[in-house]
Amino acid sequence: MVATPEKPQVQETPLSPEELRKIHAYWRACNYLAVGMIYLKDNPLLKETLTEDHVKNRLLGHWGSSPGLSFIYIHLNRLIKKYDLDVVYMAGPGHGAPGILGPVYLEGTYSEVYPEKSEDEEGMKAFFKQFSFPGGIGSHCTPETPGSIHEGGELGYSLSHAYGSVLDNPDLITVAVVGDGEAETGPLATAWHSNKFINPIRDGAVLPVLHLNGYKIANPTILARISHEELEYLFKGYGYKPYFVEGSDPDLMHQAMAATMETAIAEIKEIQKEARDTGVAKRPMWPMIVLRSPKGWTGPKQVDGKKTEDFWRSHQVPLSGMHGNPAHIKVLEDWLKSYKPEELFDDNGTLLPELKELAPTGNRRISATLYANGGLLRKDLKMPDFREYGVEVDKPGAVEAENTRPLGVFLRDVMANNMNSFRVFGPDETASNRLNAIYEVSKKVWMADIIDADADGTEITTDGRVMEMLSEHTLQGWLEGYLLTGRHGFFHTYEAFAHVVDSMFNQHAKWLDICKNEVPWRAPISSLNILLSSTVWRQDHNGFSHQDPGYVDLVTNKSAGVVRVYFPPDVNTLLSVGNHCLNSKDYVNVIVADKQKHLQYLTMDEAIKHCTKGIGIWEWASNDDCGKSPDEPDVIMACCGDVATKEALAATAILREEFPDLKVRFINVVDLFKLQPAEEHPHGLSSREFDTLFTVDKPIIFNFHGYPWLIHKLTYRHTNHHNLHVRGYKEKGNINTPLELAMNNQIDRFNLVLDVIDRVPKLGSAAAYVQQRMKNAIIEHRAYAYENGIDKPEITDWKWPF
Repeated sequence: MVATPEKPQVQETPLSPEELRKIHAYWRACNYLAVGMIYLKDNPLLKETLTEDHVKNRLLGHWGSSPGLSFIYIHLNRLIKKYDLDVVYMAGPGHGAPGILGPVYLEGTYSEVYPEKSEDEEGMKAFFKQFSFPGGIGSHCTPETPGSIHEGGELGYSLSHAYGSVLDNPDLITVAVVGDGEAETGPLATAWHSNKFINPIRDGAVLPVLHLNGYKIANPTILARISHEELEYLFKGYGYKPYFVEGSDPDLMHQAMAATMETAIAEIKEIQKEARDTGVAKRPMWPMIVLRSPKGWTGPKQVDGKKTEDFWRSHQVPLSGMHGNPAHIKVLEDWLKSYKPEELFDDNGTLLPELKELAPTGNRRISATLYANGGLLRKDLKMPDFREYGVEVDKPGAVEAENTRPLGVFLRDVMANNMNSFRVFGPDETASNRLNAIYEVSKKVWMADIIDADADGTEITTDGRVMEMLSEHTLQGWLEGYLLTGRHGFFHTYEAFAHVVDSMFNQHAKWLDICKNEVPWRAPISSLNILLSSTVWRQDHNGFSHQDPGYVDLVTNKSAGVVRVYFPPDVNTLLSVGNHCLNSKDYVNVIVADKQKHLQYLTMDEAIKHCTKGIGIWEWASNDDCGKSPDEPDVIMACCGDVATKEALAATAILREEFPDLKVRFINVVDLFKLQPAEEHPHGLSSREFDTLFTVDKPIIFNFHGYPWLIHKLTYRHTNHHNLHVRGYKEKGNINTPLELAMNNQIDRFNLVLDVIDRVPKLGSAAAYVQQRMKNAIIEHRAYAYENGIDKPEITDWKWPF
């Protein structure tokens, strides 16, 4: 049952003179800490005149957005205490960590997590020195920052992360501070539309704060240089009710921000109360705030005679070249003293009690909220038995099925069992990727207009749980925010266009890597599960633009501790892999599986064993086990990927028919990282295991779904690498039939037979006639495709013949 929130009563003048004095003092303390951590390594309370010895010789930390970030933070603190709110804070401006770390330290959480950064002079010294310093922490809100689930290392994702965090979290308010530089990115621009997917009955709310301080690194920002009227129209057009807080006088700005933020919170609570009281979910005009304040607010107005505050020069470090420049050190000292630290901290360097009490306590602190350490809230999924969704396989390679369709039925029941903690995300492709059985349990959420015609198959409703929007960035941002706050999800997209979120994947993988290896207080979260479908080899009508299997190349570049890549060749292996991935934690799992019909090879029991091993010999496709000891194959036929597997099997069948005495060992790879040495990846094979499977001296013909050089990259350190010959996609495509595309890239059965003939010495000239037949077949099948637009029935209807 969702609690109905009470509407706060807003006062026109929310801050009394005493409250104003304290809030301004607290903000001065935040700004003092921000400047100190950027510049100082010693002398944190200015107990002596600053010298070069006190100043870092490494300066990297943006000052420009820091005052605005802490300004918003302390006004949130007031409302958290007043209304007992749960708040997550997303700091979008890049390198804005000083504006967050200051209040995090002042409210005590930092010292609790890192006792050596204690709330005294020695602790402050350690706190200052670590910032953006070797062995310390970065200048973004990195995983080491308590309360952060958004690093901001790459701009554009703060708003989508925020909206993902409030899905199915009805009591949560996430405040997303969007930097005006960040607002120029494509991902951020699409994320404004997330308000069309928030159901006020069951979801929380996002309060966006557009922080207009006017400048990027060396340029003005677009939204800061358009008229007030145009800016207001823009956000009304996005579906928001914008409130403006503009100025530079701290006292006036504090009063304006206090009143405006309280008004926004009151409207959020009223929207939720009405929806929850009536049970009617409709899309309101959600409030947002535009905060226009000077860049580098309260910093030096000029440095070396050049304008600094309220200009781009304050963006990063307004005082550079500190060593060897006594004049800059004097400016820094005057700057720090302008905050009057003697009025903020006692002689031990501890914040005064009257200021300390302004912050919330316990888990109500923004820096200590459990929502920002989602693994503590995470509960395991209630999973159906995936084995019940498989297909019957009486004989390998004899029946066909759409591999992803049973997966959709399985996901349907995962959804049914976890209606408050599991969602499926995809860019307008749930039905296209054959996952539409999910709609039997929950349709797509849609808070924009719904018309009568939508009842005929559009599958949208206000209480849906399937998330579709034609922006991979926004979808993955939602999912990451959902996972980071303790829930579970599944993301699917077309293989060629997963590249849209290459760098977004990078950021999440790096976050997981740091969390697992360097931040032990962060609890494990559910894995980011990505299905790549509509794959490279089945683009009969889409053509060259839709042919790109390179996403997995990027994935293999990331830390071995956080990435996994799977190529299940049939339904039962896909179900086994999917079940494993949904139960896993702290990984990015990439599953590559096509949506079209494919031959089925393994029974469910065989599939489970095969997937558990990750790689294995398919005995039924091999003929090298002759009952003699030792058994040695003449050639290894290996494969990875659904189409690659079928063509490798077809080639093996031709070889066994044409050369009955040729001993072929057939190996299928499901877990791509099995090919790496064990010392490089935890799933990798030992050298002995690899040599046992692939031999140390026999030719290996490896048919791969993706770019062939990836297999060489993974296996180059193994003994028999010099005999490894890989076929894969080589950028040879257009509007092709499946076999024609395979032939263009030489992963087809005929070219694979030719490869074996070329690389098995004992075949020699005895294989000349077979070689000619294979070349003739290539010519004939290509001509047939050009004439008829389809492949010959002997190809489309091919079954394993043994």
